[in-house]
Amino acid sequence: MSETKLSVQGVTFEDLGVSPKLLKVLAGLKFNTPTPIQLKAIPIATMGKDVIGIAQTGTGKTLAFALPMLQQISQLKKQGLILVPTRELAIQVEEQFLAVGRSLGLRHTLLIGGGSMARQVDQIRRNPHVIIATPGRMIDHLQTKRLSLSRVGVLVLDEADRMLDMGFAPQIKQILERIPKERQTMLFSATMPPEIVKIAAQHMKLPVRIEIARSGTVAAQVDQELFVVRKDDKIRLLEKLLNEYKGTVLVFSRTKHGARKLCRALDYMKYSVAEIHSNLSLGQRRKSMEGFKSGRYRVLVATDIAARGIDVSNIELVVNYDLPDSPDDYVHRVGRTGRAGKVGRAISFIMPDQQGKVRMIERLVRQQLRVSPLPELPAHRTLPHEPWRANLQSGRFSRGAMAKPERWARPRQSGGAARQGSKWSNNRPARHSGHGYKPQGQGQAVKSVDASYVKPSKPQAKRQNNLARIHT
Repeated sequence: MSETKLSVQGVTFEDLGVSPKLLKVLAGLKFNTPTPIQLKAIPIATMGKDVIGIAQTGTGKTLAFALPMLQQISQLKKQGLILVPTRELAIQVEEQFLAVGRSLGLRHTLLIGGGSMARQVDQIRRNPHVIIATPGRMIDHLQTKRLSLSRVGVLVLDEADRMLDMGFAPQIKQILERIPKERQTMLFSATMPPEIVKIAAQHMKLPVRIEIARSGTVAAQVDQELFVVRKDDKIRLLEKLLNEYKGTVLVFSRTKHGARKLCRALDYMKYSVAEIHSNLSLGQRRKSMEGFKSGRYRVLVATDIAARGIDVSNIELVVNYDLPDSPDDYVHRVGRTGRAGKVGRAISFIMPDQQGKVRMIERLVRQQLRVSPLPELPAHRTLPHEPWRANLQSGRFSRGAMAKPERWARPRQSGGAARQGSKWSNNRPARHSGHGYKPQGQGQAVKSVDASYVKPSKPQAKRQNNLARIHT
C-alpha cells in the first residue's frame, strides 16, 4: 500500500502518539515510517482538533485520518462517519480500515449505491463503529429512519471538493444537520478551492490547516507530457503508446459512451482491457478494478469516477484520452501514477482548439506542460464501431459512404407471381390486391389477375349492386 513510502527519516508512528494496539497492527502491516501528511496530521487529529489537510494524491491521506479516528472512537465510545464522493473511493477506504481494524474487532458498514440494501440494513442494526458512505445512499437510509447519526463523534469529509462538484451539497447539508455539533471534523483533499474552505469553516471549530503541498500540486516524480492530435488520430496515438510502454496503463475518457467505445476498440486490438464508469453495476465495477489491480487487465479505461478511487501503486502510464472538464480533475487523474514515491508518466491528448483548457491546467499546477512532437503513427485500423469504414473499403457501398450495401438492393425472393406493367417491377414481390389475392405460401393459392381490370369506385359499385337487385 502507498502509506509505506514517502517517509520522513528518523520518525516513527510511535512518535506521533499512536496507541500501542494500533502500533502493533501497523508493525504487522510493515507500516514503519509515516508520510509527510501523516507526520503532521496524526498528532493534531489524535488530540481531537479539527483538521483541513491538503496533499497530493498517493501520499497516505487515508491512513492520516483512519488512525486518529480509530483511536478517538475507542476512547470516546462514539461512531465514526466517513463521507466520500464515489463508490470506488468508498471501497478503497473500506480496504484500509479493514487492514488496520480487523484484528481490533472493528465493525463497519459500507453504504453505497448498487450494494444490497438488506445487507446494509443488517450491518446498521449491529451498531457499527465506523460508517463509510456516499451522500446519496446515506440520505436514503436517513429518510427511511433506518439510520441514526446521534452517536457520531468523528466526521471525515474525504475529497469534499469532488462531492460538491457532483452536486452533493444539499445532501451534505442534510447530513451535517443530523450530526451532533460536539464532534471532531476532518477534511482531506488534494485540491481545496476557496468556496470549499468557506463551506467547511461553517461546520468546523478553529480547524488546523495542514498543507504539505499547495492546492493543485502534482507529485514531482510524475513526468507530464502533451500531444497535439486530431480527434480521428487519437486511437492510433494510443496504440503507439501501448506498444511503447509495457506496464499497466490507465486511460481516462470524458464520457461513459466514449469509455465503452474505446474499450471495445482496444479489445479488438487484442489488448487485455476493462472499463469502469457509472453505467456499470457495482459488481461489474469491482470486477474491473480487481482485475486491473491483480494484473489480469493491463489497460483500464475509466471516466472521472475513477480519478479519485484507484489506489494502485504500479501504474506506469496515465493517458488523458480526453481532457477533463475541470482542471482539478486533471490533478487527480495524474495522481494515479507516480504513487508511493515511484516514478510515473502522464500523457494528455489535446486537440488544436483546446489551448484554453491547457492554460487553465497550467495555472493550477503552476508549471508549463511540455508539448512533444507527434510521432509516426501506425496504420489505420478498422475498428468494430466503424462498420461504415469497413464497408467503404471493401467496395460494398456503390454510391458513396451513405449508400445502401449491394445486398440490400437485391430483389426479395417470393413464391408469388409479380404483376406486370409500369406500376410493378419484376424484382418486387406480389402483394395483396384486395380481390381475394394472396401470395403463395400464405394459406391460399395465387389467382390470375386480368391486367385490363379496373376496380370500380364505391359509388359505381353501389349503383351496379342496385341495378342487379332490380333486374333479379
